[in-house]
Formats: sequence, structure tokens, C-alpha cells
Amino acid sequence: MIQMKKYSYISLVVVLLLGMTSCMEDLPTKYDYTGYQFSNLDANAGQWKLILHTSNEQISIPNPAAAGSAELLKELADAKEKQSKATSAQREAVAYWTNNPLLRWNEIALELATKYNLIPAPNADGTYPVPDPANPSKYPKFPYSHPPYTSRMLAYLSVAQYDGLIMAWHYKYKFKRQAPYQLDTQIKSAYETNGLYSYPSDGAVVAIASRDVLTAMFPLEKEYLAQKAQEHLESLLVAGIHVASDLEAGQLIGAGVAKTTLSRASTDGMKNAQAPKAISDSIKNAAKVRFGWVWENQETPQRMVGLVPLFGKVRLWNVPHVEAIRPGPPPAPGSPAFQEAAAELRAYADKLTTTQRRIANFWNDGLNTYTPPGHWNRFAKEEAVVSKLSPVRTARVFAYLNMAIMDAGVGCWDAKYYYHYPRPIQTIPGFKTILGTPNFPAYTSGHASFSGAAAEVMAHFFPGNASQFRKWAEEASMSRIYGGIHYSFDASAGLTQGKQAASFAIAKAKLDNAE
Repeated sequence: MIQMKKYSYISLVVVLLLGMTSCMEDLPTKYDYTGYQFSNLDANAGQWKLILHTSNEQISIPNPAAAGSAELLKELADAKEKQSKATSAQREAVAYWTNNPLLRWNEIALELATKYNLIPAPNADGTYPVPDPANPSKYPKFPYSHPPYTSRMLAYLSVAQYDGLIMAWHYKYKFKRQAPYQLDTQIKSAYETNGLYSYPSDGAVVAIASRDVLTAMFPLEKEYLAQKAQEHLESLLVAGIHVASDLEAGQLIGAGVAKTTLSRASTDGMKNAQAPKAISDSIKNAAKVRFGWVWENQETPQRMVGLVPLFGKVRLWNVPHVEAIRPGPPPAPGSPAFQEAAAELRAYADKLTTTQRRIANFWNDGLNTYTPPGHWNRFAKEEAVVSKLSPVRTARVFAYLNMAIMDAGVGCWDAKYYYHYPRPIQTIPGFKTILGTPNFPAYTSGHASFSGAAAEVMAHFFPGNASQFRKWAEEASMSRIYGGIHYSFDASAGLTQGKQAASFAIAKAKLDNAE
């Protein structure tokens, strides 16, 4: 756990929460991290428990050249020349990437989620086409980065970064090779000097792991991601904190952890999540037999048969099985509990306050945004900056956060299609919403599930602000009620489901040797 005192954000989050009147449709803000420094080097991080790998030397790297050797002296001379001849663009890159580049790669991931979170135009016959991962450039382009897709993308990215950095820290303290600026006084560090060992380069680990995972998730961005990774690698030499062999070793680790991570991704069941109509109909019919109700897509024309109806069967990270977090059934339409919730929605629709409308819009996170999982990643990034976390501890926060968010999403989608509960516009005659109604069943609320999980993980890592995170989760869940697209029982069950998913991630975090 990271102990913190109450503080005022150095970022924009408080201003956003107090003053914004629209949802965050723009690309993520690129924050200024000038002067970023770690409060702790986390020297023992090489002994922390890995998530997907079994050994901190599972990916081997060569022994580094010894201090004073001709080989290392040549590398230092090359680094010194590289720094002395750096262009203004290269120096800008050094400032941009900082000595905690996870912050930037997370921003890039959120930008791509935003870019690809778009619904394709309908076909001439009124149906909607579906992206094809086997042919990503064919319209509609792959992927459609809806909330389940984005939660999964962020989980795999974060886990690869985390395992890679644990290995990097292990080797750093095994070989204890000093940074170039320590070995040659003519080489200056562009960042706050902290004595962190340089071999292997943790920045190179992050650059290559991030490039490879994001390329698999966004294949049409391969050239862009390669360019960003190359820019990042070059900045590490110009910054005076690494020599070429540091980068080479880091790239070996980065490529290795990405390969392991993507191997898991290839078999986790996501490729079958967007089921064809026949399977979707069978799920719907099973729910009707089981409960007597079904959700009907109210769109004209309908985008698809239902968004990733089999996402609830995708492999979980920490929850043992999806039934462990499946809630009990919602109230039957027409029952007293249902009527009470319906009356609440009508009351909000009749007299929605300016504050409630603002909350509904702020948490909307709909099309062309980075979705609710991205919203919480933004908060986590801001907390990491305020807390001055090292790269490896930043990676730990993101890994457990995004595993919990994805597990909550899998549980939520399981409940959605198991119960197949109708939306308010289907069950309340004449009811209208202020937000677009999603094309999947209501119970439980995705916003509430994602946010409930995220808030609990954040509360664990940053306990000084636990009450604020939980307040935001409540606000996110209420936003969907204000918007008229969820009943209160969708939201309350979703919050509980998210908290349950987080409890499994937190239990694992407590045993990973980092606390």
C-alpha cells in the first residue's frame, strides 16, 4: 500500500470534476511531467511476484561488459557523442518520455482506444458490419474498442509492462552497473539523478513490451507504434541514463514478456466473444425460458445482435470462476421493486438538475472516448505522478487495476447475457433518455462494475484518498440512472460485482512481496 496524505491535484482532475459540463470526448491530455522523480527506487522489486511468468530470469540476457572495459568505454563515448549532437526534436523527446515512460505509453493506449471507439455506418440493407480481426484494414476497421475490448487491452498491456519491469529490476540489482552519467562525468542526466542501475534499461523494456502488445491490439497502428518505440529508445541514450547494451538487454526482456502475454491473449476466448446471430438468439431464448423476460435491441437499424455476448466467457485474471461474482436475479418487470425503480427514473427524467445532468455527461464515456476503464486509468496515472512512484511501482498499480477492471467486465457481461434484462426504454412506456442506450442488456451496469472494481483497487494502493475513489464510483454508477439507461438495481448490483472482482486482485497484491 502507498500511504498518502490529502492533497490538491497537480493535474486537471479536480477542475474536471467541479467544472466540466461535457463528457471527455477529446483525446487524453498529454500532461507535463517535467522534473518527475521517484520517491523510492524500490530496490527489492526484482523479488516481487510475477503475474504471467514463473521466474525473474525466465527471459535471459547476457552479462554486461565490466566497468572500465574497452567495450563499455566505447559505449560511453558513443553515448556522449549522441548527447552532444542531439537535435532539438530529440531533446523534446527526452522531456516527453520522462524517466517513468509508463505514463506516456498509457496515454498512447488511451488515445488509440478513443480513436477506434466508433460504430461503423450501416450497410445498404440496414444491417451493421462487424470488424474482422483477420482483415483489420477492411471496413469497418478492426478493432471496435468498446469498453470490454478496452478493458482487456489495458490489462494485457499493464501485465506485460509489470512482469518486464520486475525482471529488469532483478537484473539491475544483480549486475549493479552504474548509469552513464555516473561512469563519465561528461555525460549529464536529463532527469533527476537517483542512482538507479542502468543494466538492463527499464525504459527499453517498457518501449518494446508496449509496442508489441499494442500492435497486436491495434494492428493498423503498427507503423505509428514502431515510430513511438524508436523515438522512446533513442531518447534513453540522449538522456544520459543508458548505453546501447542497456537498451539491447531491455529490448530482449520487453519482446519476451510481450510474447508470453500475447500467447495468453490468443487463447483467452476473446476471438469468440462477438457471437453470430444464431448463438446470440440461443442465449436470448435460454434467458426467456429461465426468467420469462428478454432484452430487445431498440435501435433502428440494429448495430449488431448484441455487443460481445460471450465476453462473459473470456478467461479471468484473478476471479476463480465467473459465477463467484455473478449477482442474484434482478426484480421481475412489473414487480413492486421494479415499479419503485421505474418511478425513480421517471422522477429524474421530469426534474433532472443541472448537477445531475453534468454527472451523467461527465461519466458518459461513450463513443469516441476512452471508455470507463480508460477514465479510471487516467485517475491512476494522476495518482502515480502525485505519489512520485517508480516505474515498477507504477506498473504494479496499473496491472492490478486493469486486471480487476477486466475481471469485473467479464463478470458484468456474464450477468448481462445470463439474465438478459431489458432496458428502461423497453419496459417503461414512453420513457426517453438523455443518453444513447447501449445495444446490450441492462443488468448489471458496466459503468458501475468497472468503477466499483477500480475504486477498490485504487483505495488499496492510495488509502489516503479511498473515500474520494468510492465517491467517484458511486457517482459513475448514478450517472447511468440520471441518464435513464439503467435502473438503480443495475447500478447497485454492478458496484457490488466490481468490488467483489477487486477483492480477488487485492488479495493477490497483498501476497506479492511489494507491500
